[in-house]
Amino acid sequence: MVTLSSIFHYFNQLLLISKIMAFSQHSLLYLPICLLLLMGRIANAETCSDCFVHSRATYYPSSGENGTASGACGFGSFGAAVNGGDVSAASDLYRNGTGCGACYQVRCINGSYCSDNGVTVVITDQGSGDHTDFILSSRAFSKMAQTTEAAASLLAFGVVDIEYRRVSCSYPNKNITFKIDESSSNPSYLAFVIYYQQGEKDITAVQLCETQSFTCKLLERSHGAVWTTTSPPTGPLSIRMLFSDDDYADDAWLVPVNNIPQDWKPGDVYDSGVQVNS
Repeated sequence: MVTLSSIFHYFNQLLLISKIMAFSQHSLLYLPICLLLLMGRIANAETCSDCFVHSRATYYPSSGENGTASGACGFGSFGAAVNGGDVSAASDLYRNGTGCGACYQVRCINGSYCSDNGVTVVITDQGSGDHTDFILSSRAFSKMAQTTEAAASLLAFGVVDIEYRRVSCSYPNKNITFKIDESSSNPSYLAFVIYYQQGEKDITAVQLCETQSFTCKLLERSHGAVWTTTSPPTGPLSIRMLFSDDDYADDAWLVPVNNIPQDWKPGDVYDSGVQVNS
């Protein structure tokens, strides 16, 4: 994804080249070449969505092998066990809760200890360590290693250099699921968390629609993956989700097959009947 900072960076490089050429009339002949080089750099950046980013990672020192059930995403015990316990807290990648449920391939880069594929983790919490982007569960941290002995060495290091990239979340035989939060009170207040977010896009907006009158209201993100509303519509409800990529160029509303029944209760779990493959 091209950012303003990257464009400014390349533009400054172009200005530096012009200064070196001393702004002579003859040097102006080289400006088209410089512009072509600049556009090439930008084009390469645009096609680099699968590129790895260098960073650092550590692990939860006191949460057992899995993650924590009290993560900032609001997943509860699901957040500790989802993806087999291969989960992580994120710092900047948390993105005020939008990053909850996103999947990343994370691999350490010390060839003496680290495997080529690393581990795929799900973001379930917010946190930062010693200049790290990820705080992995100890289970996920160990899975970056080549062997059991190498895993023990990684754990002893505590913090390791890594590279990571966003990947598609996949939960075979699972549909996107809604868990009604225990703080909910029918009919005055509804809060729910979204489980098994699939694909490689973010859920950036959620609508709650009354299925008989087709009236909808836009919900608020309370925190993490928890969405709330006061005075929810009566009757069976449809929860519609907007999936967006990084530049919001390919937004798409997903309409579940199954509805939330009128007599929903706190703690209930409802299967949406739909999956996302991209």
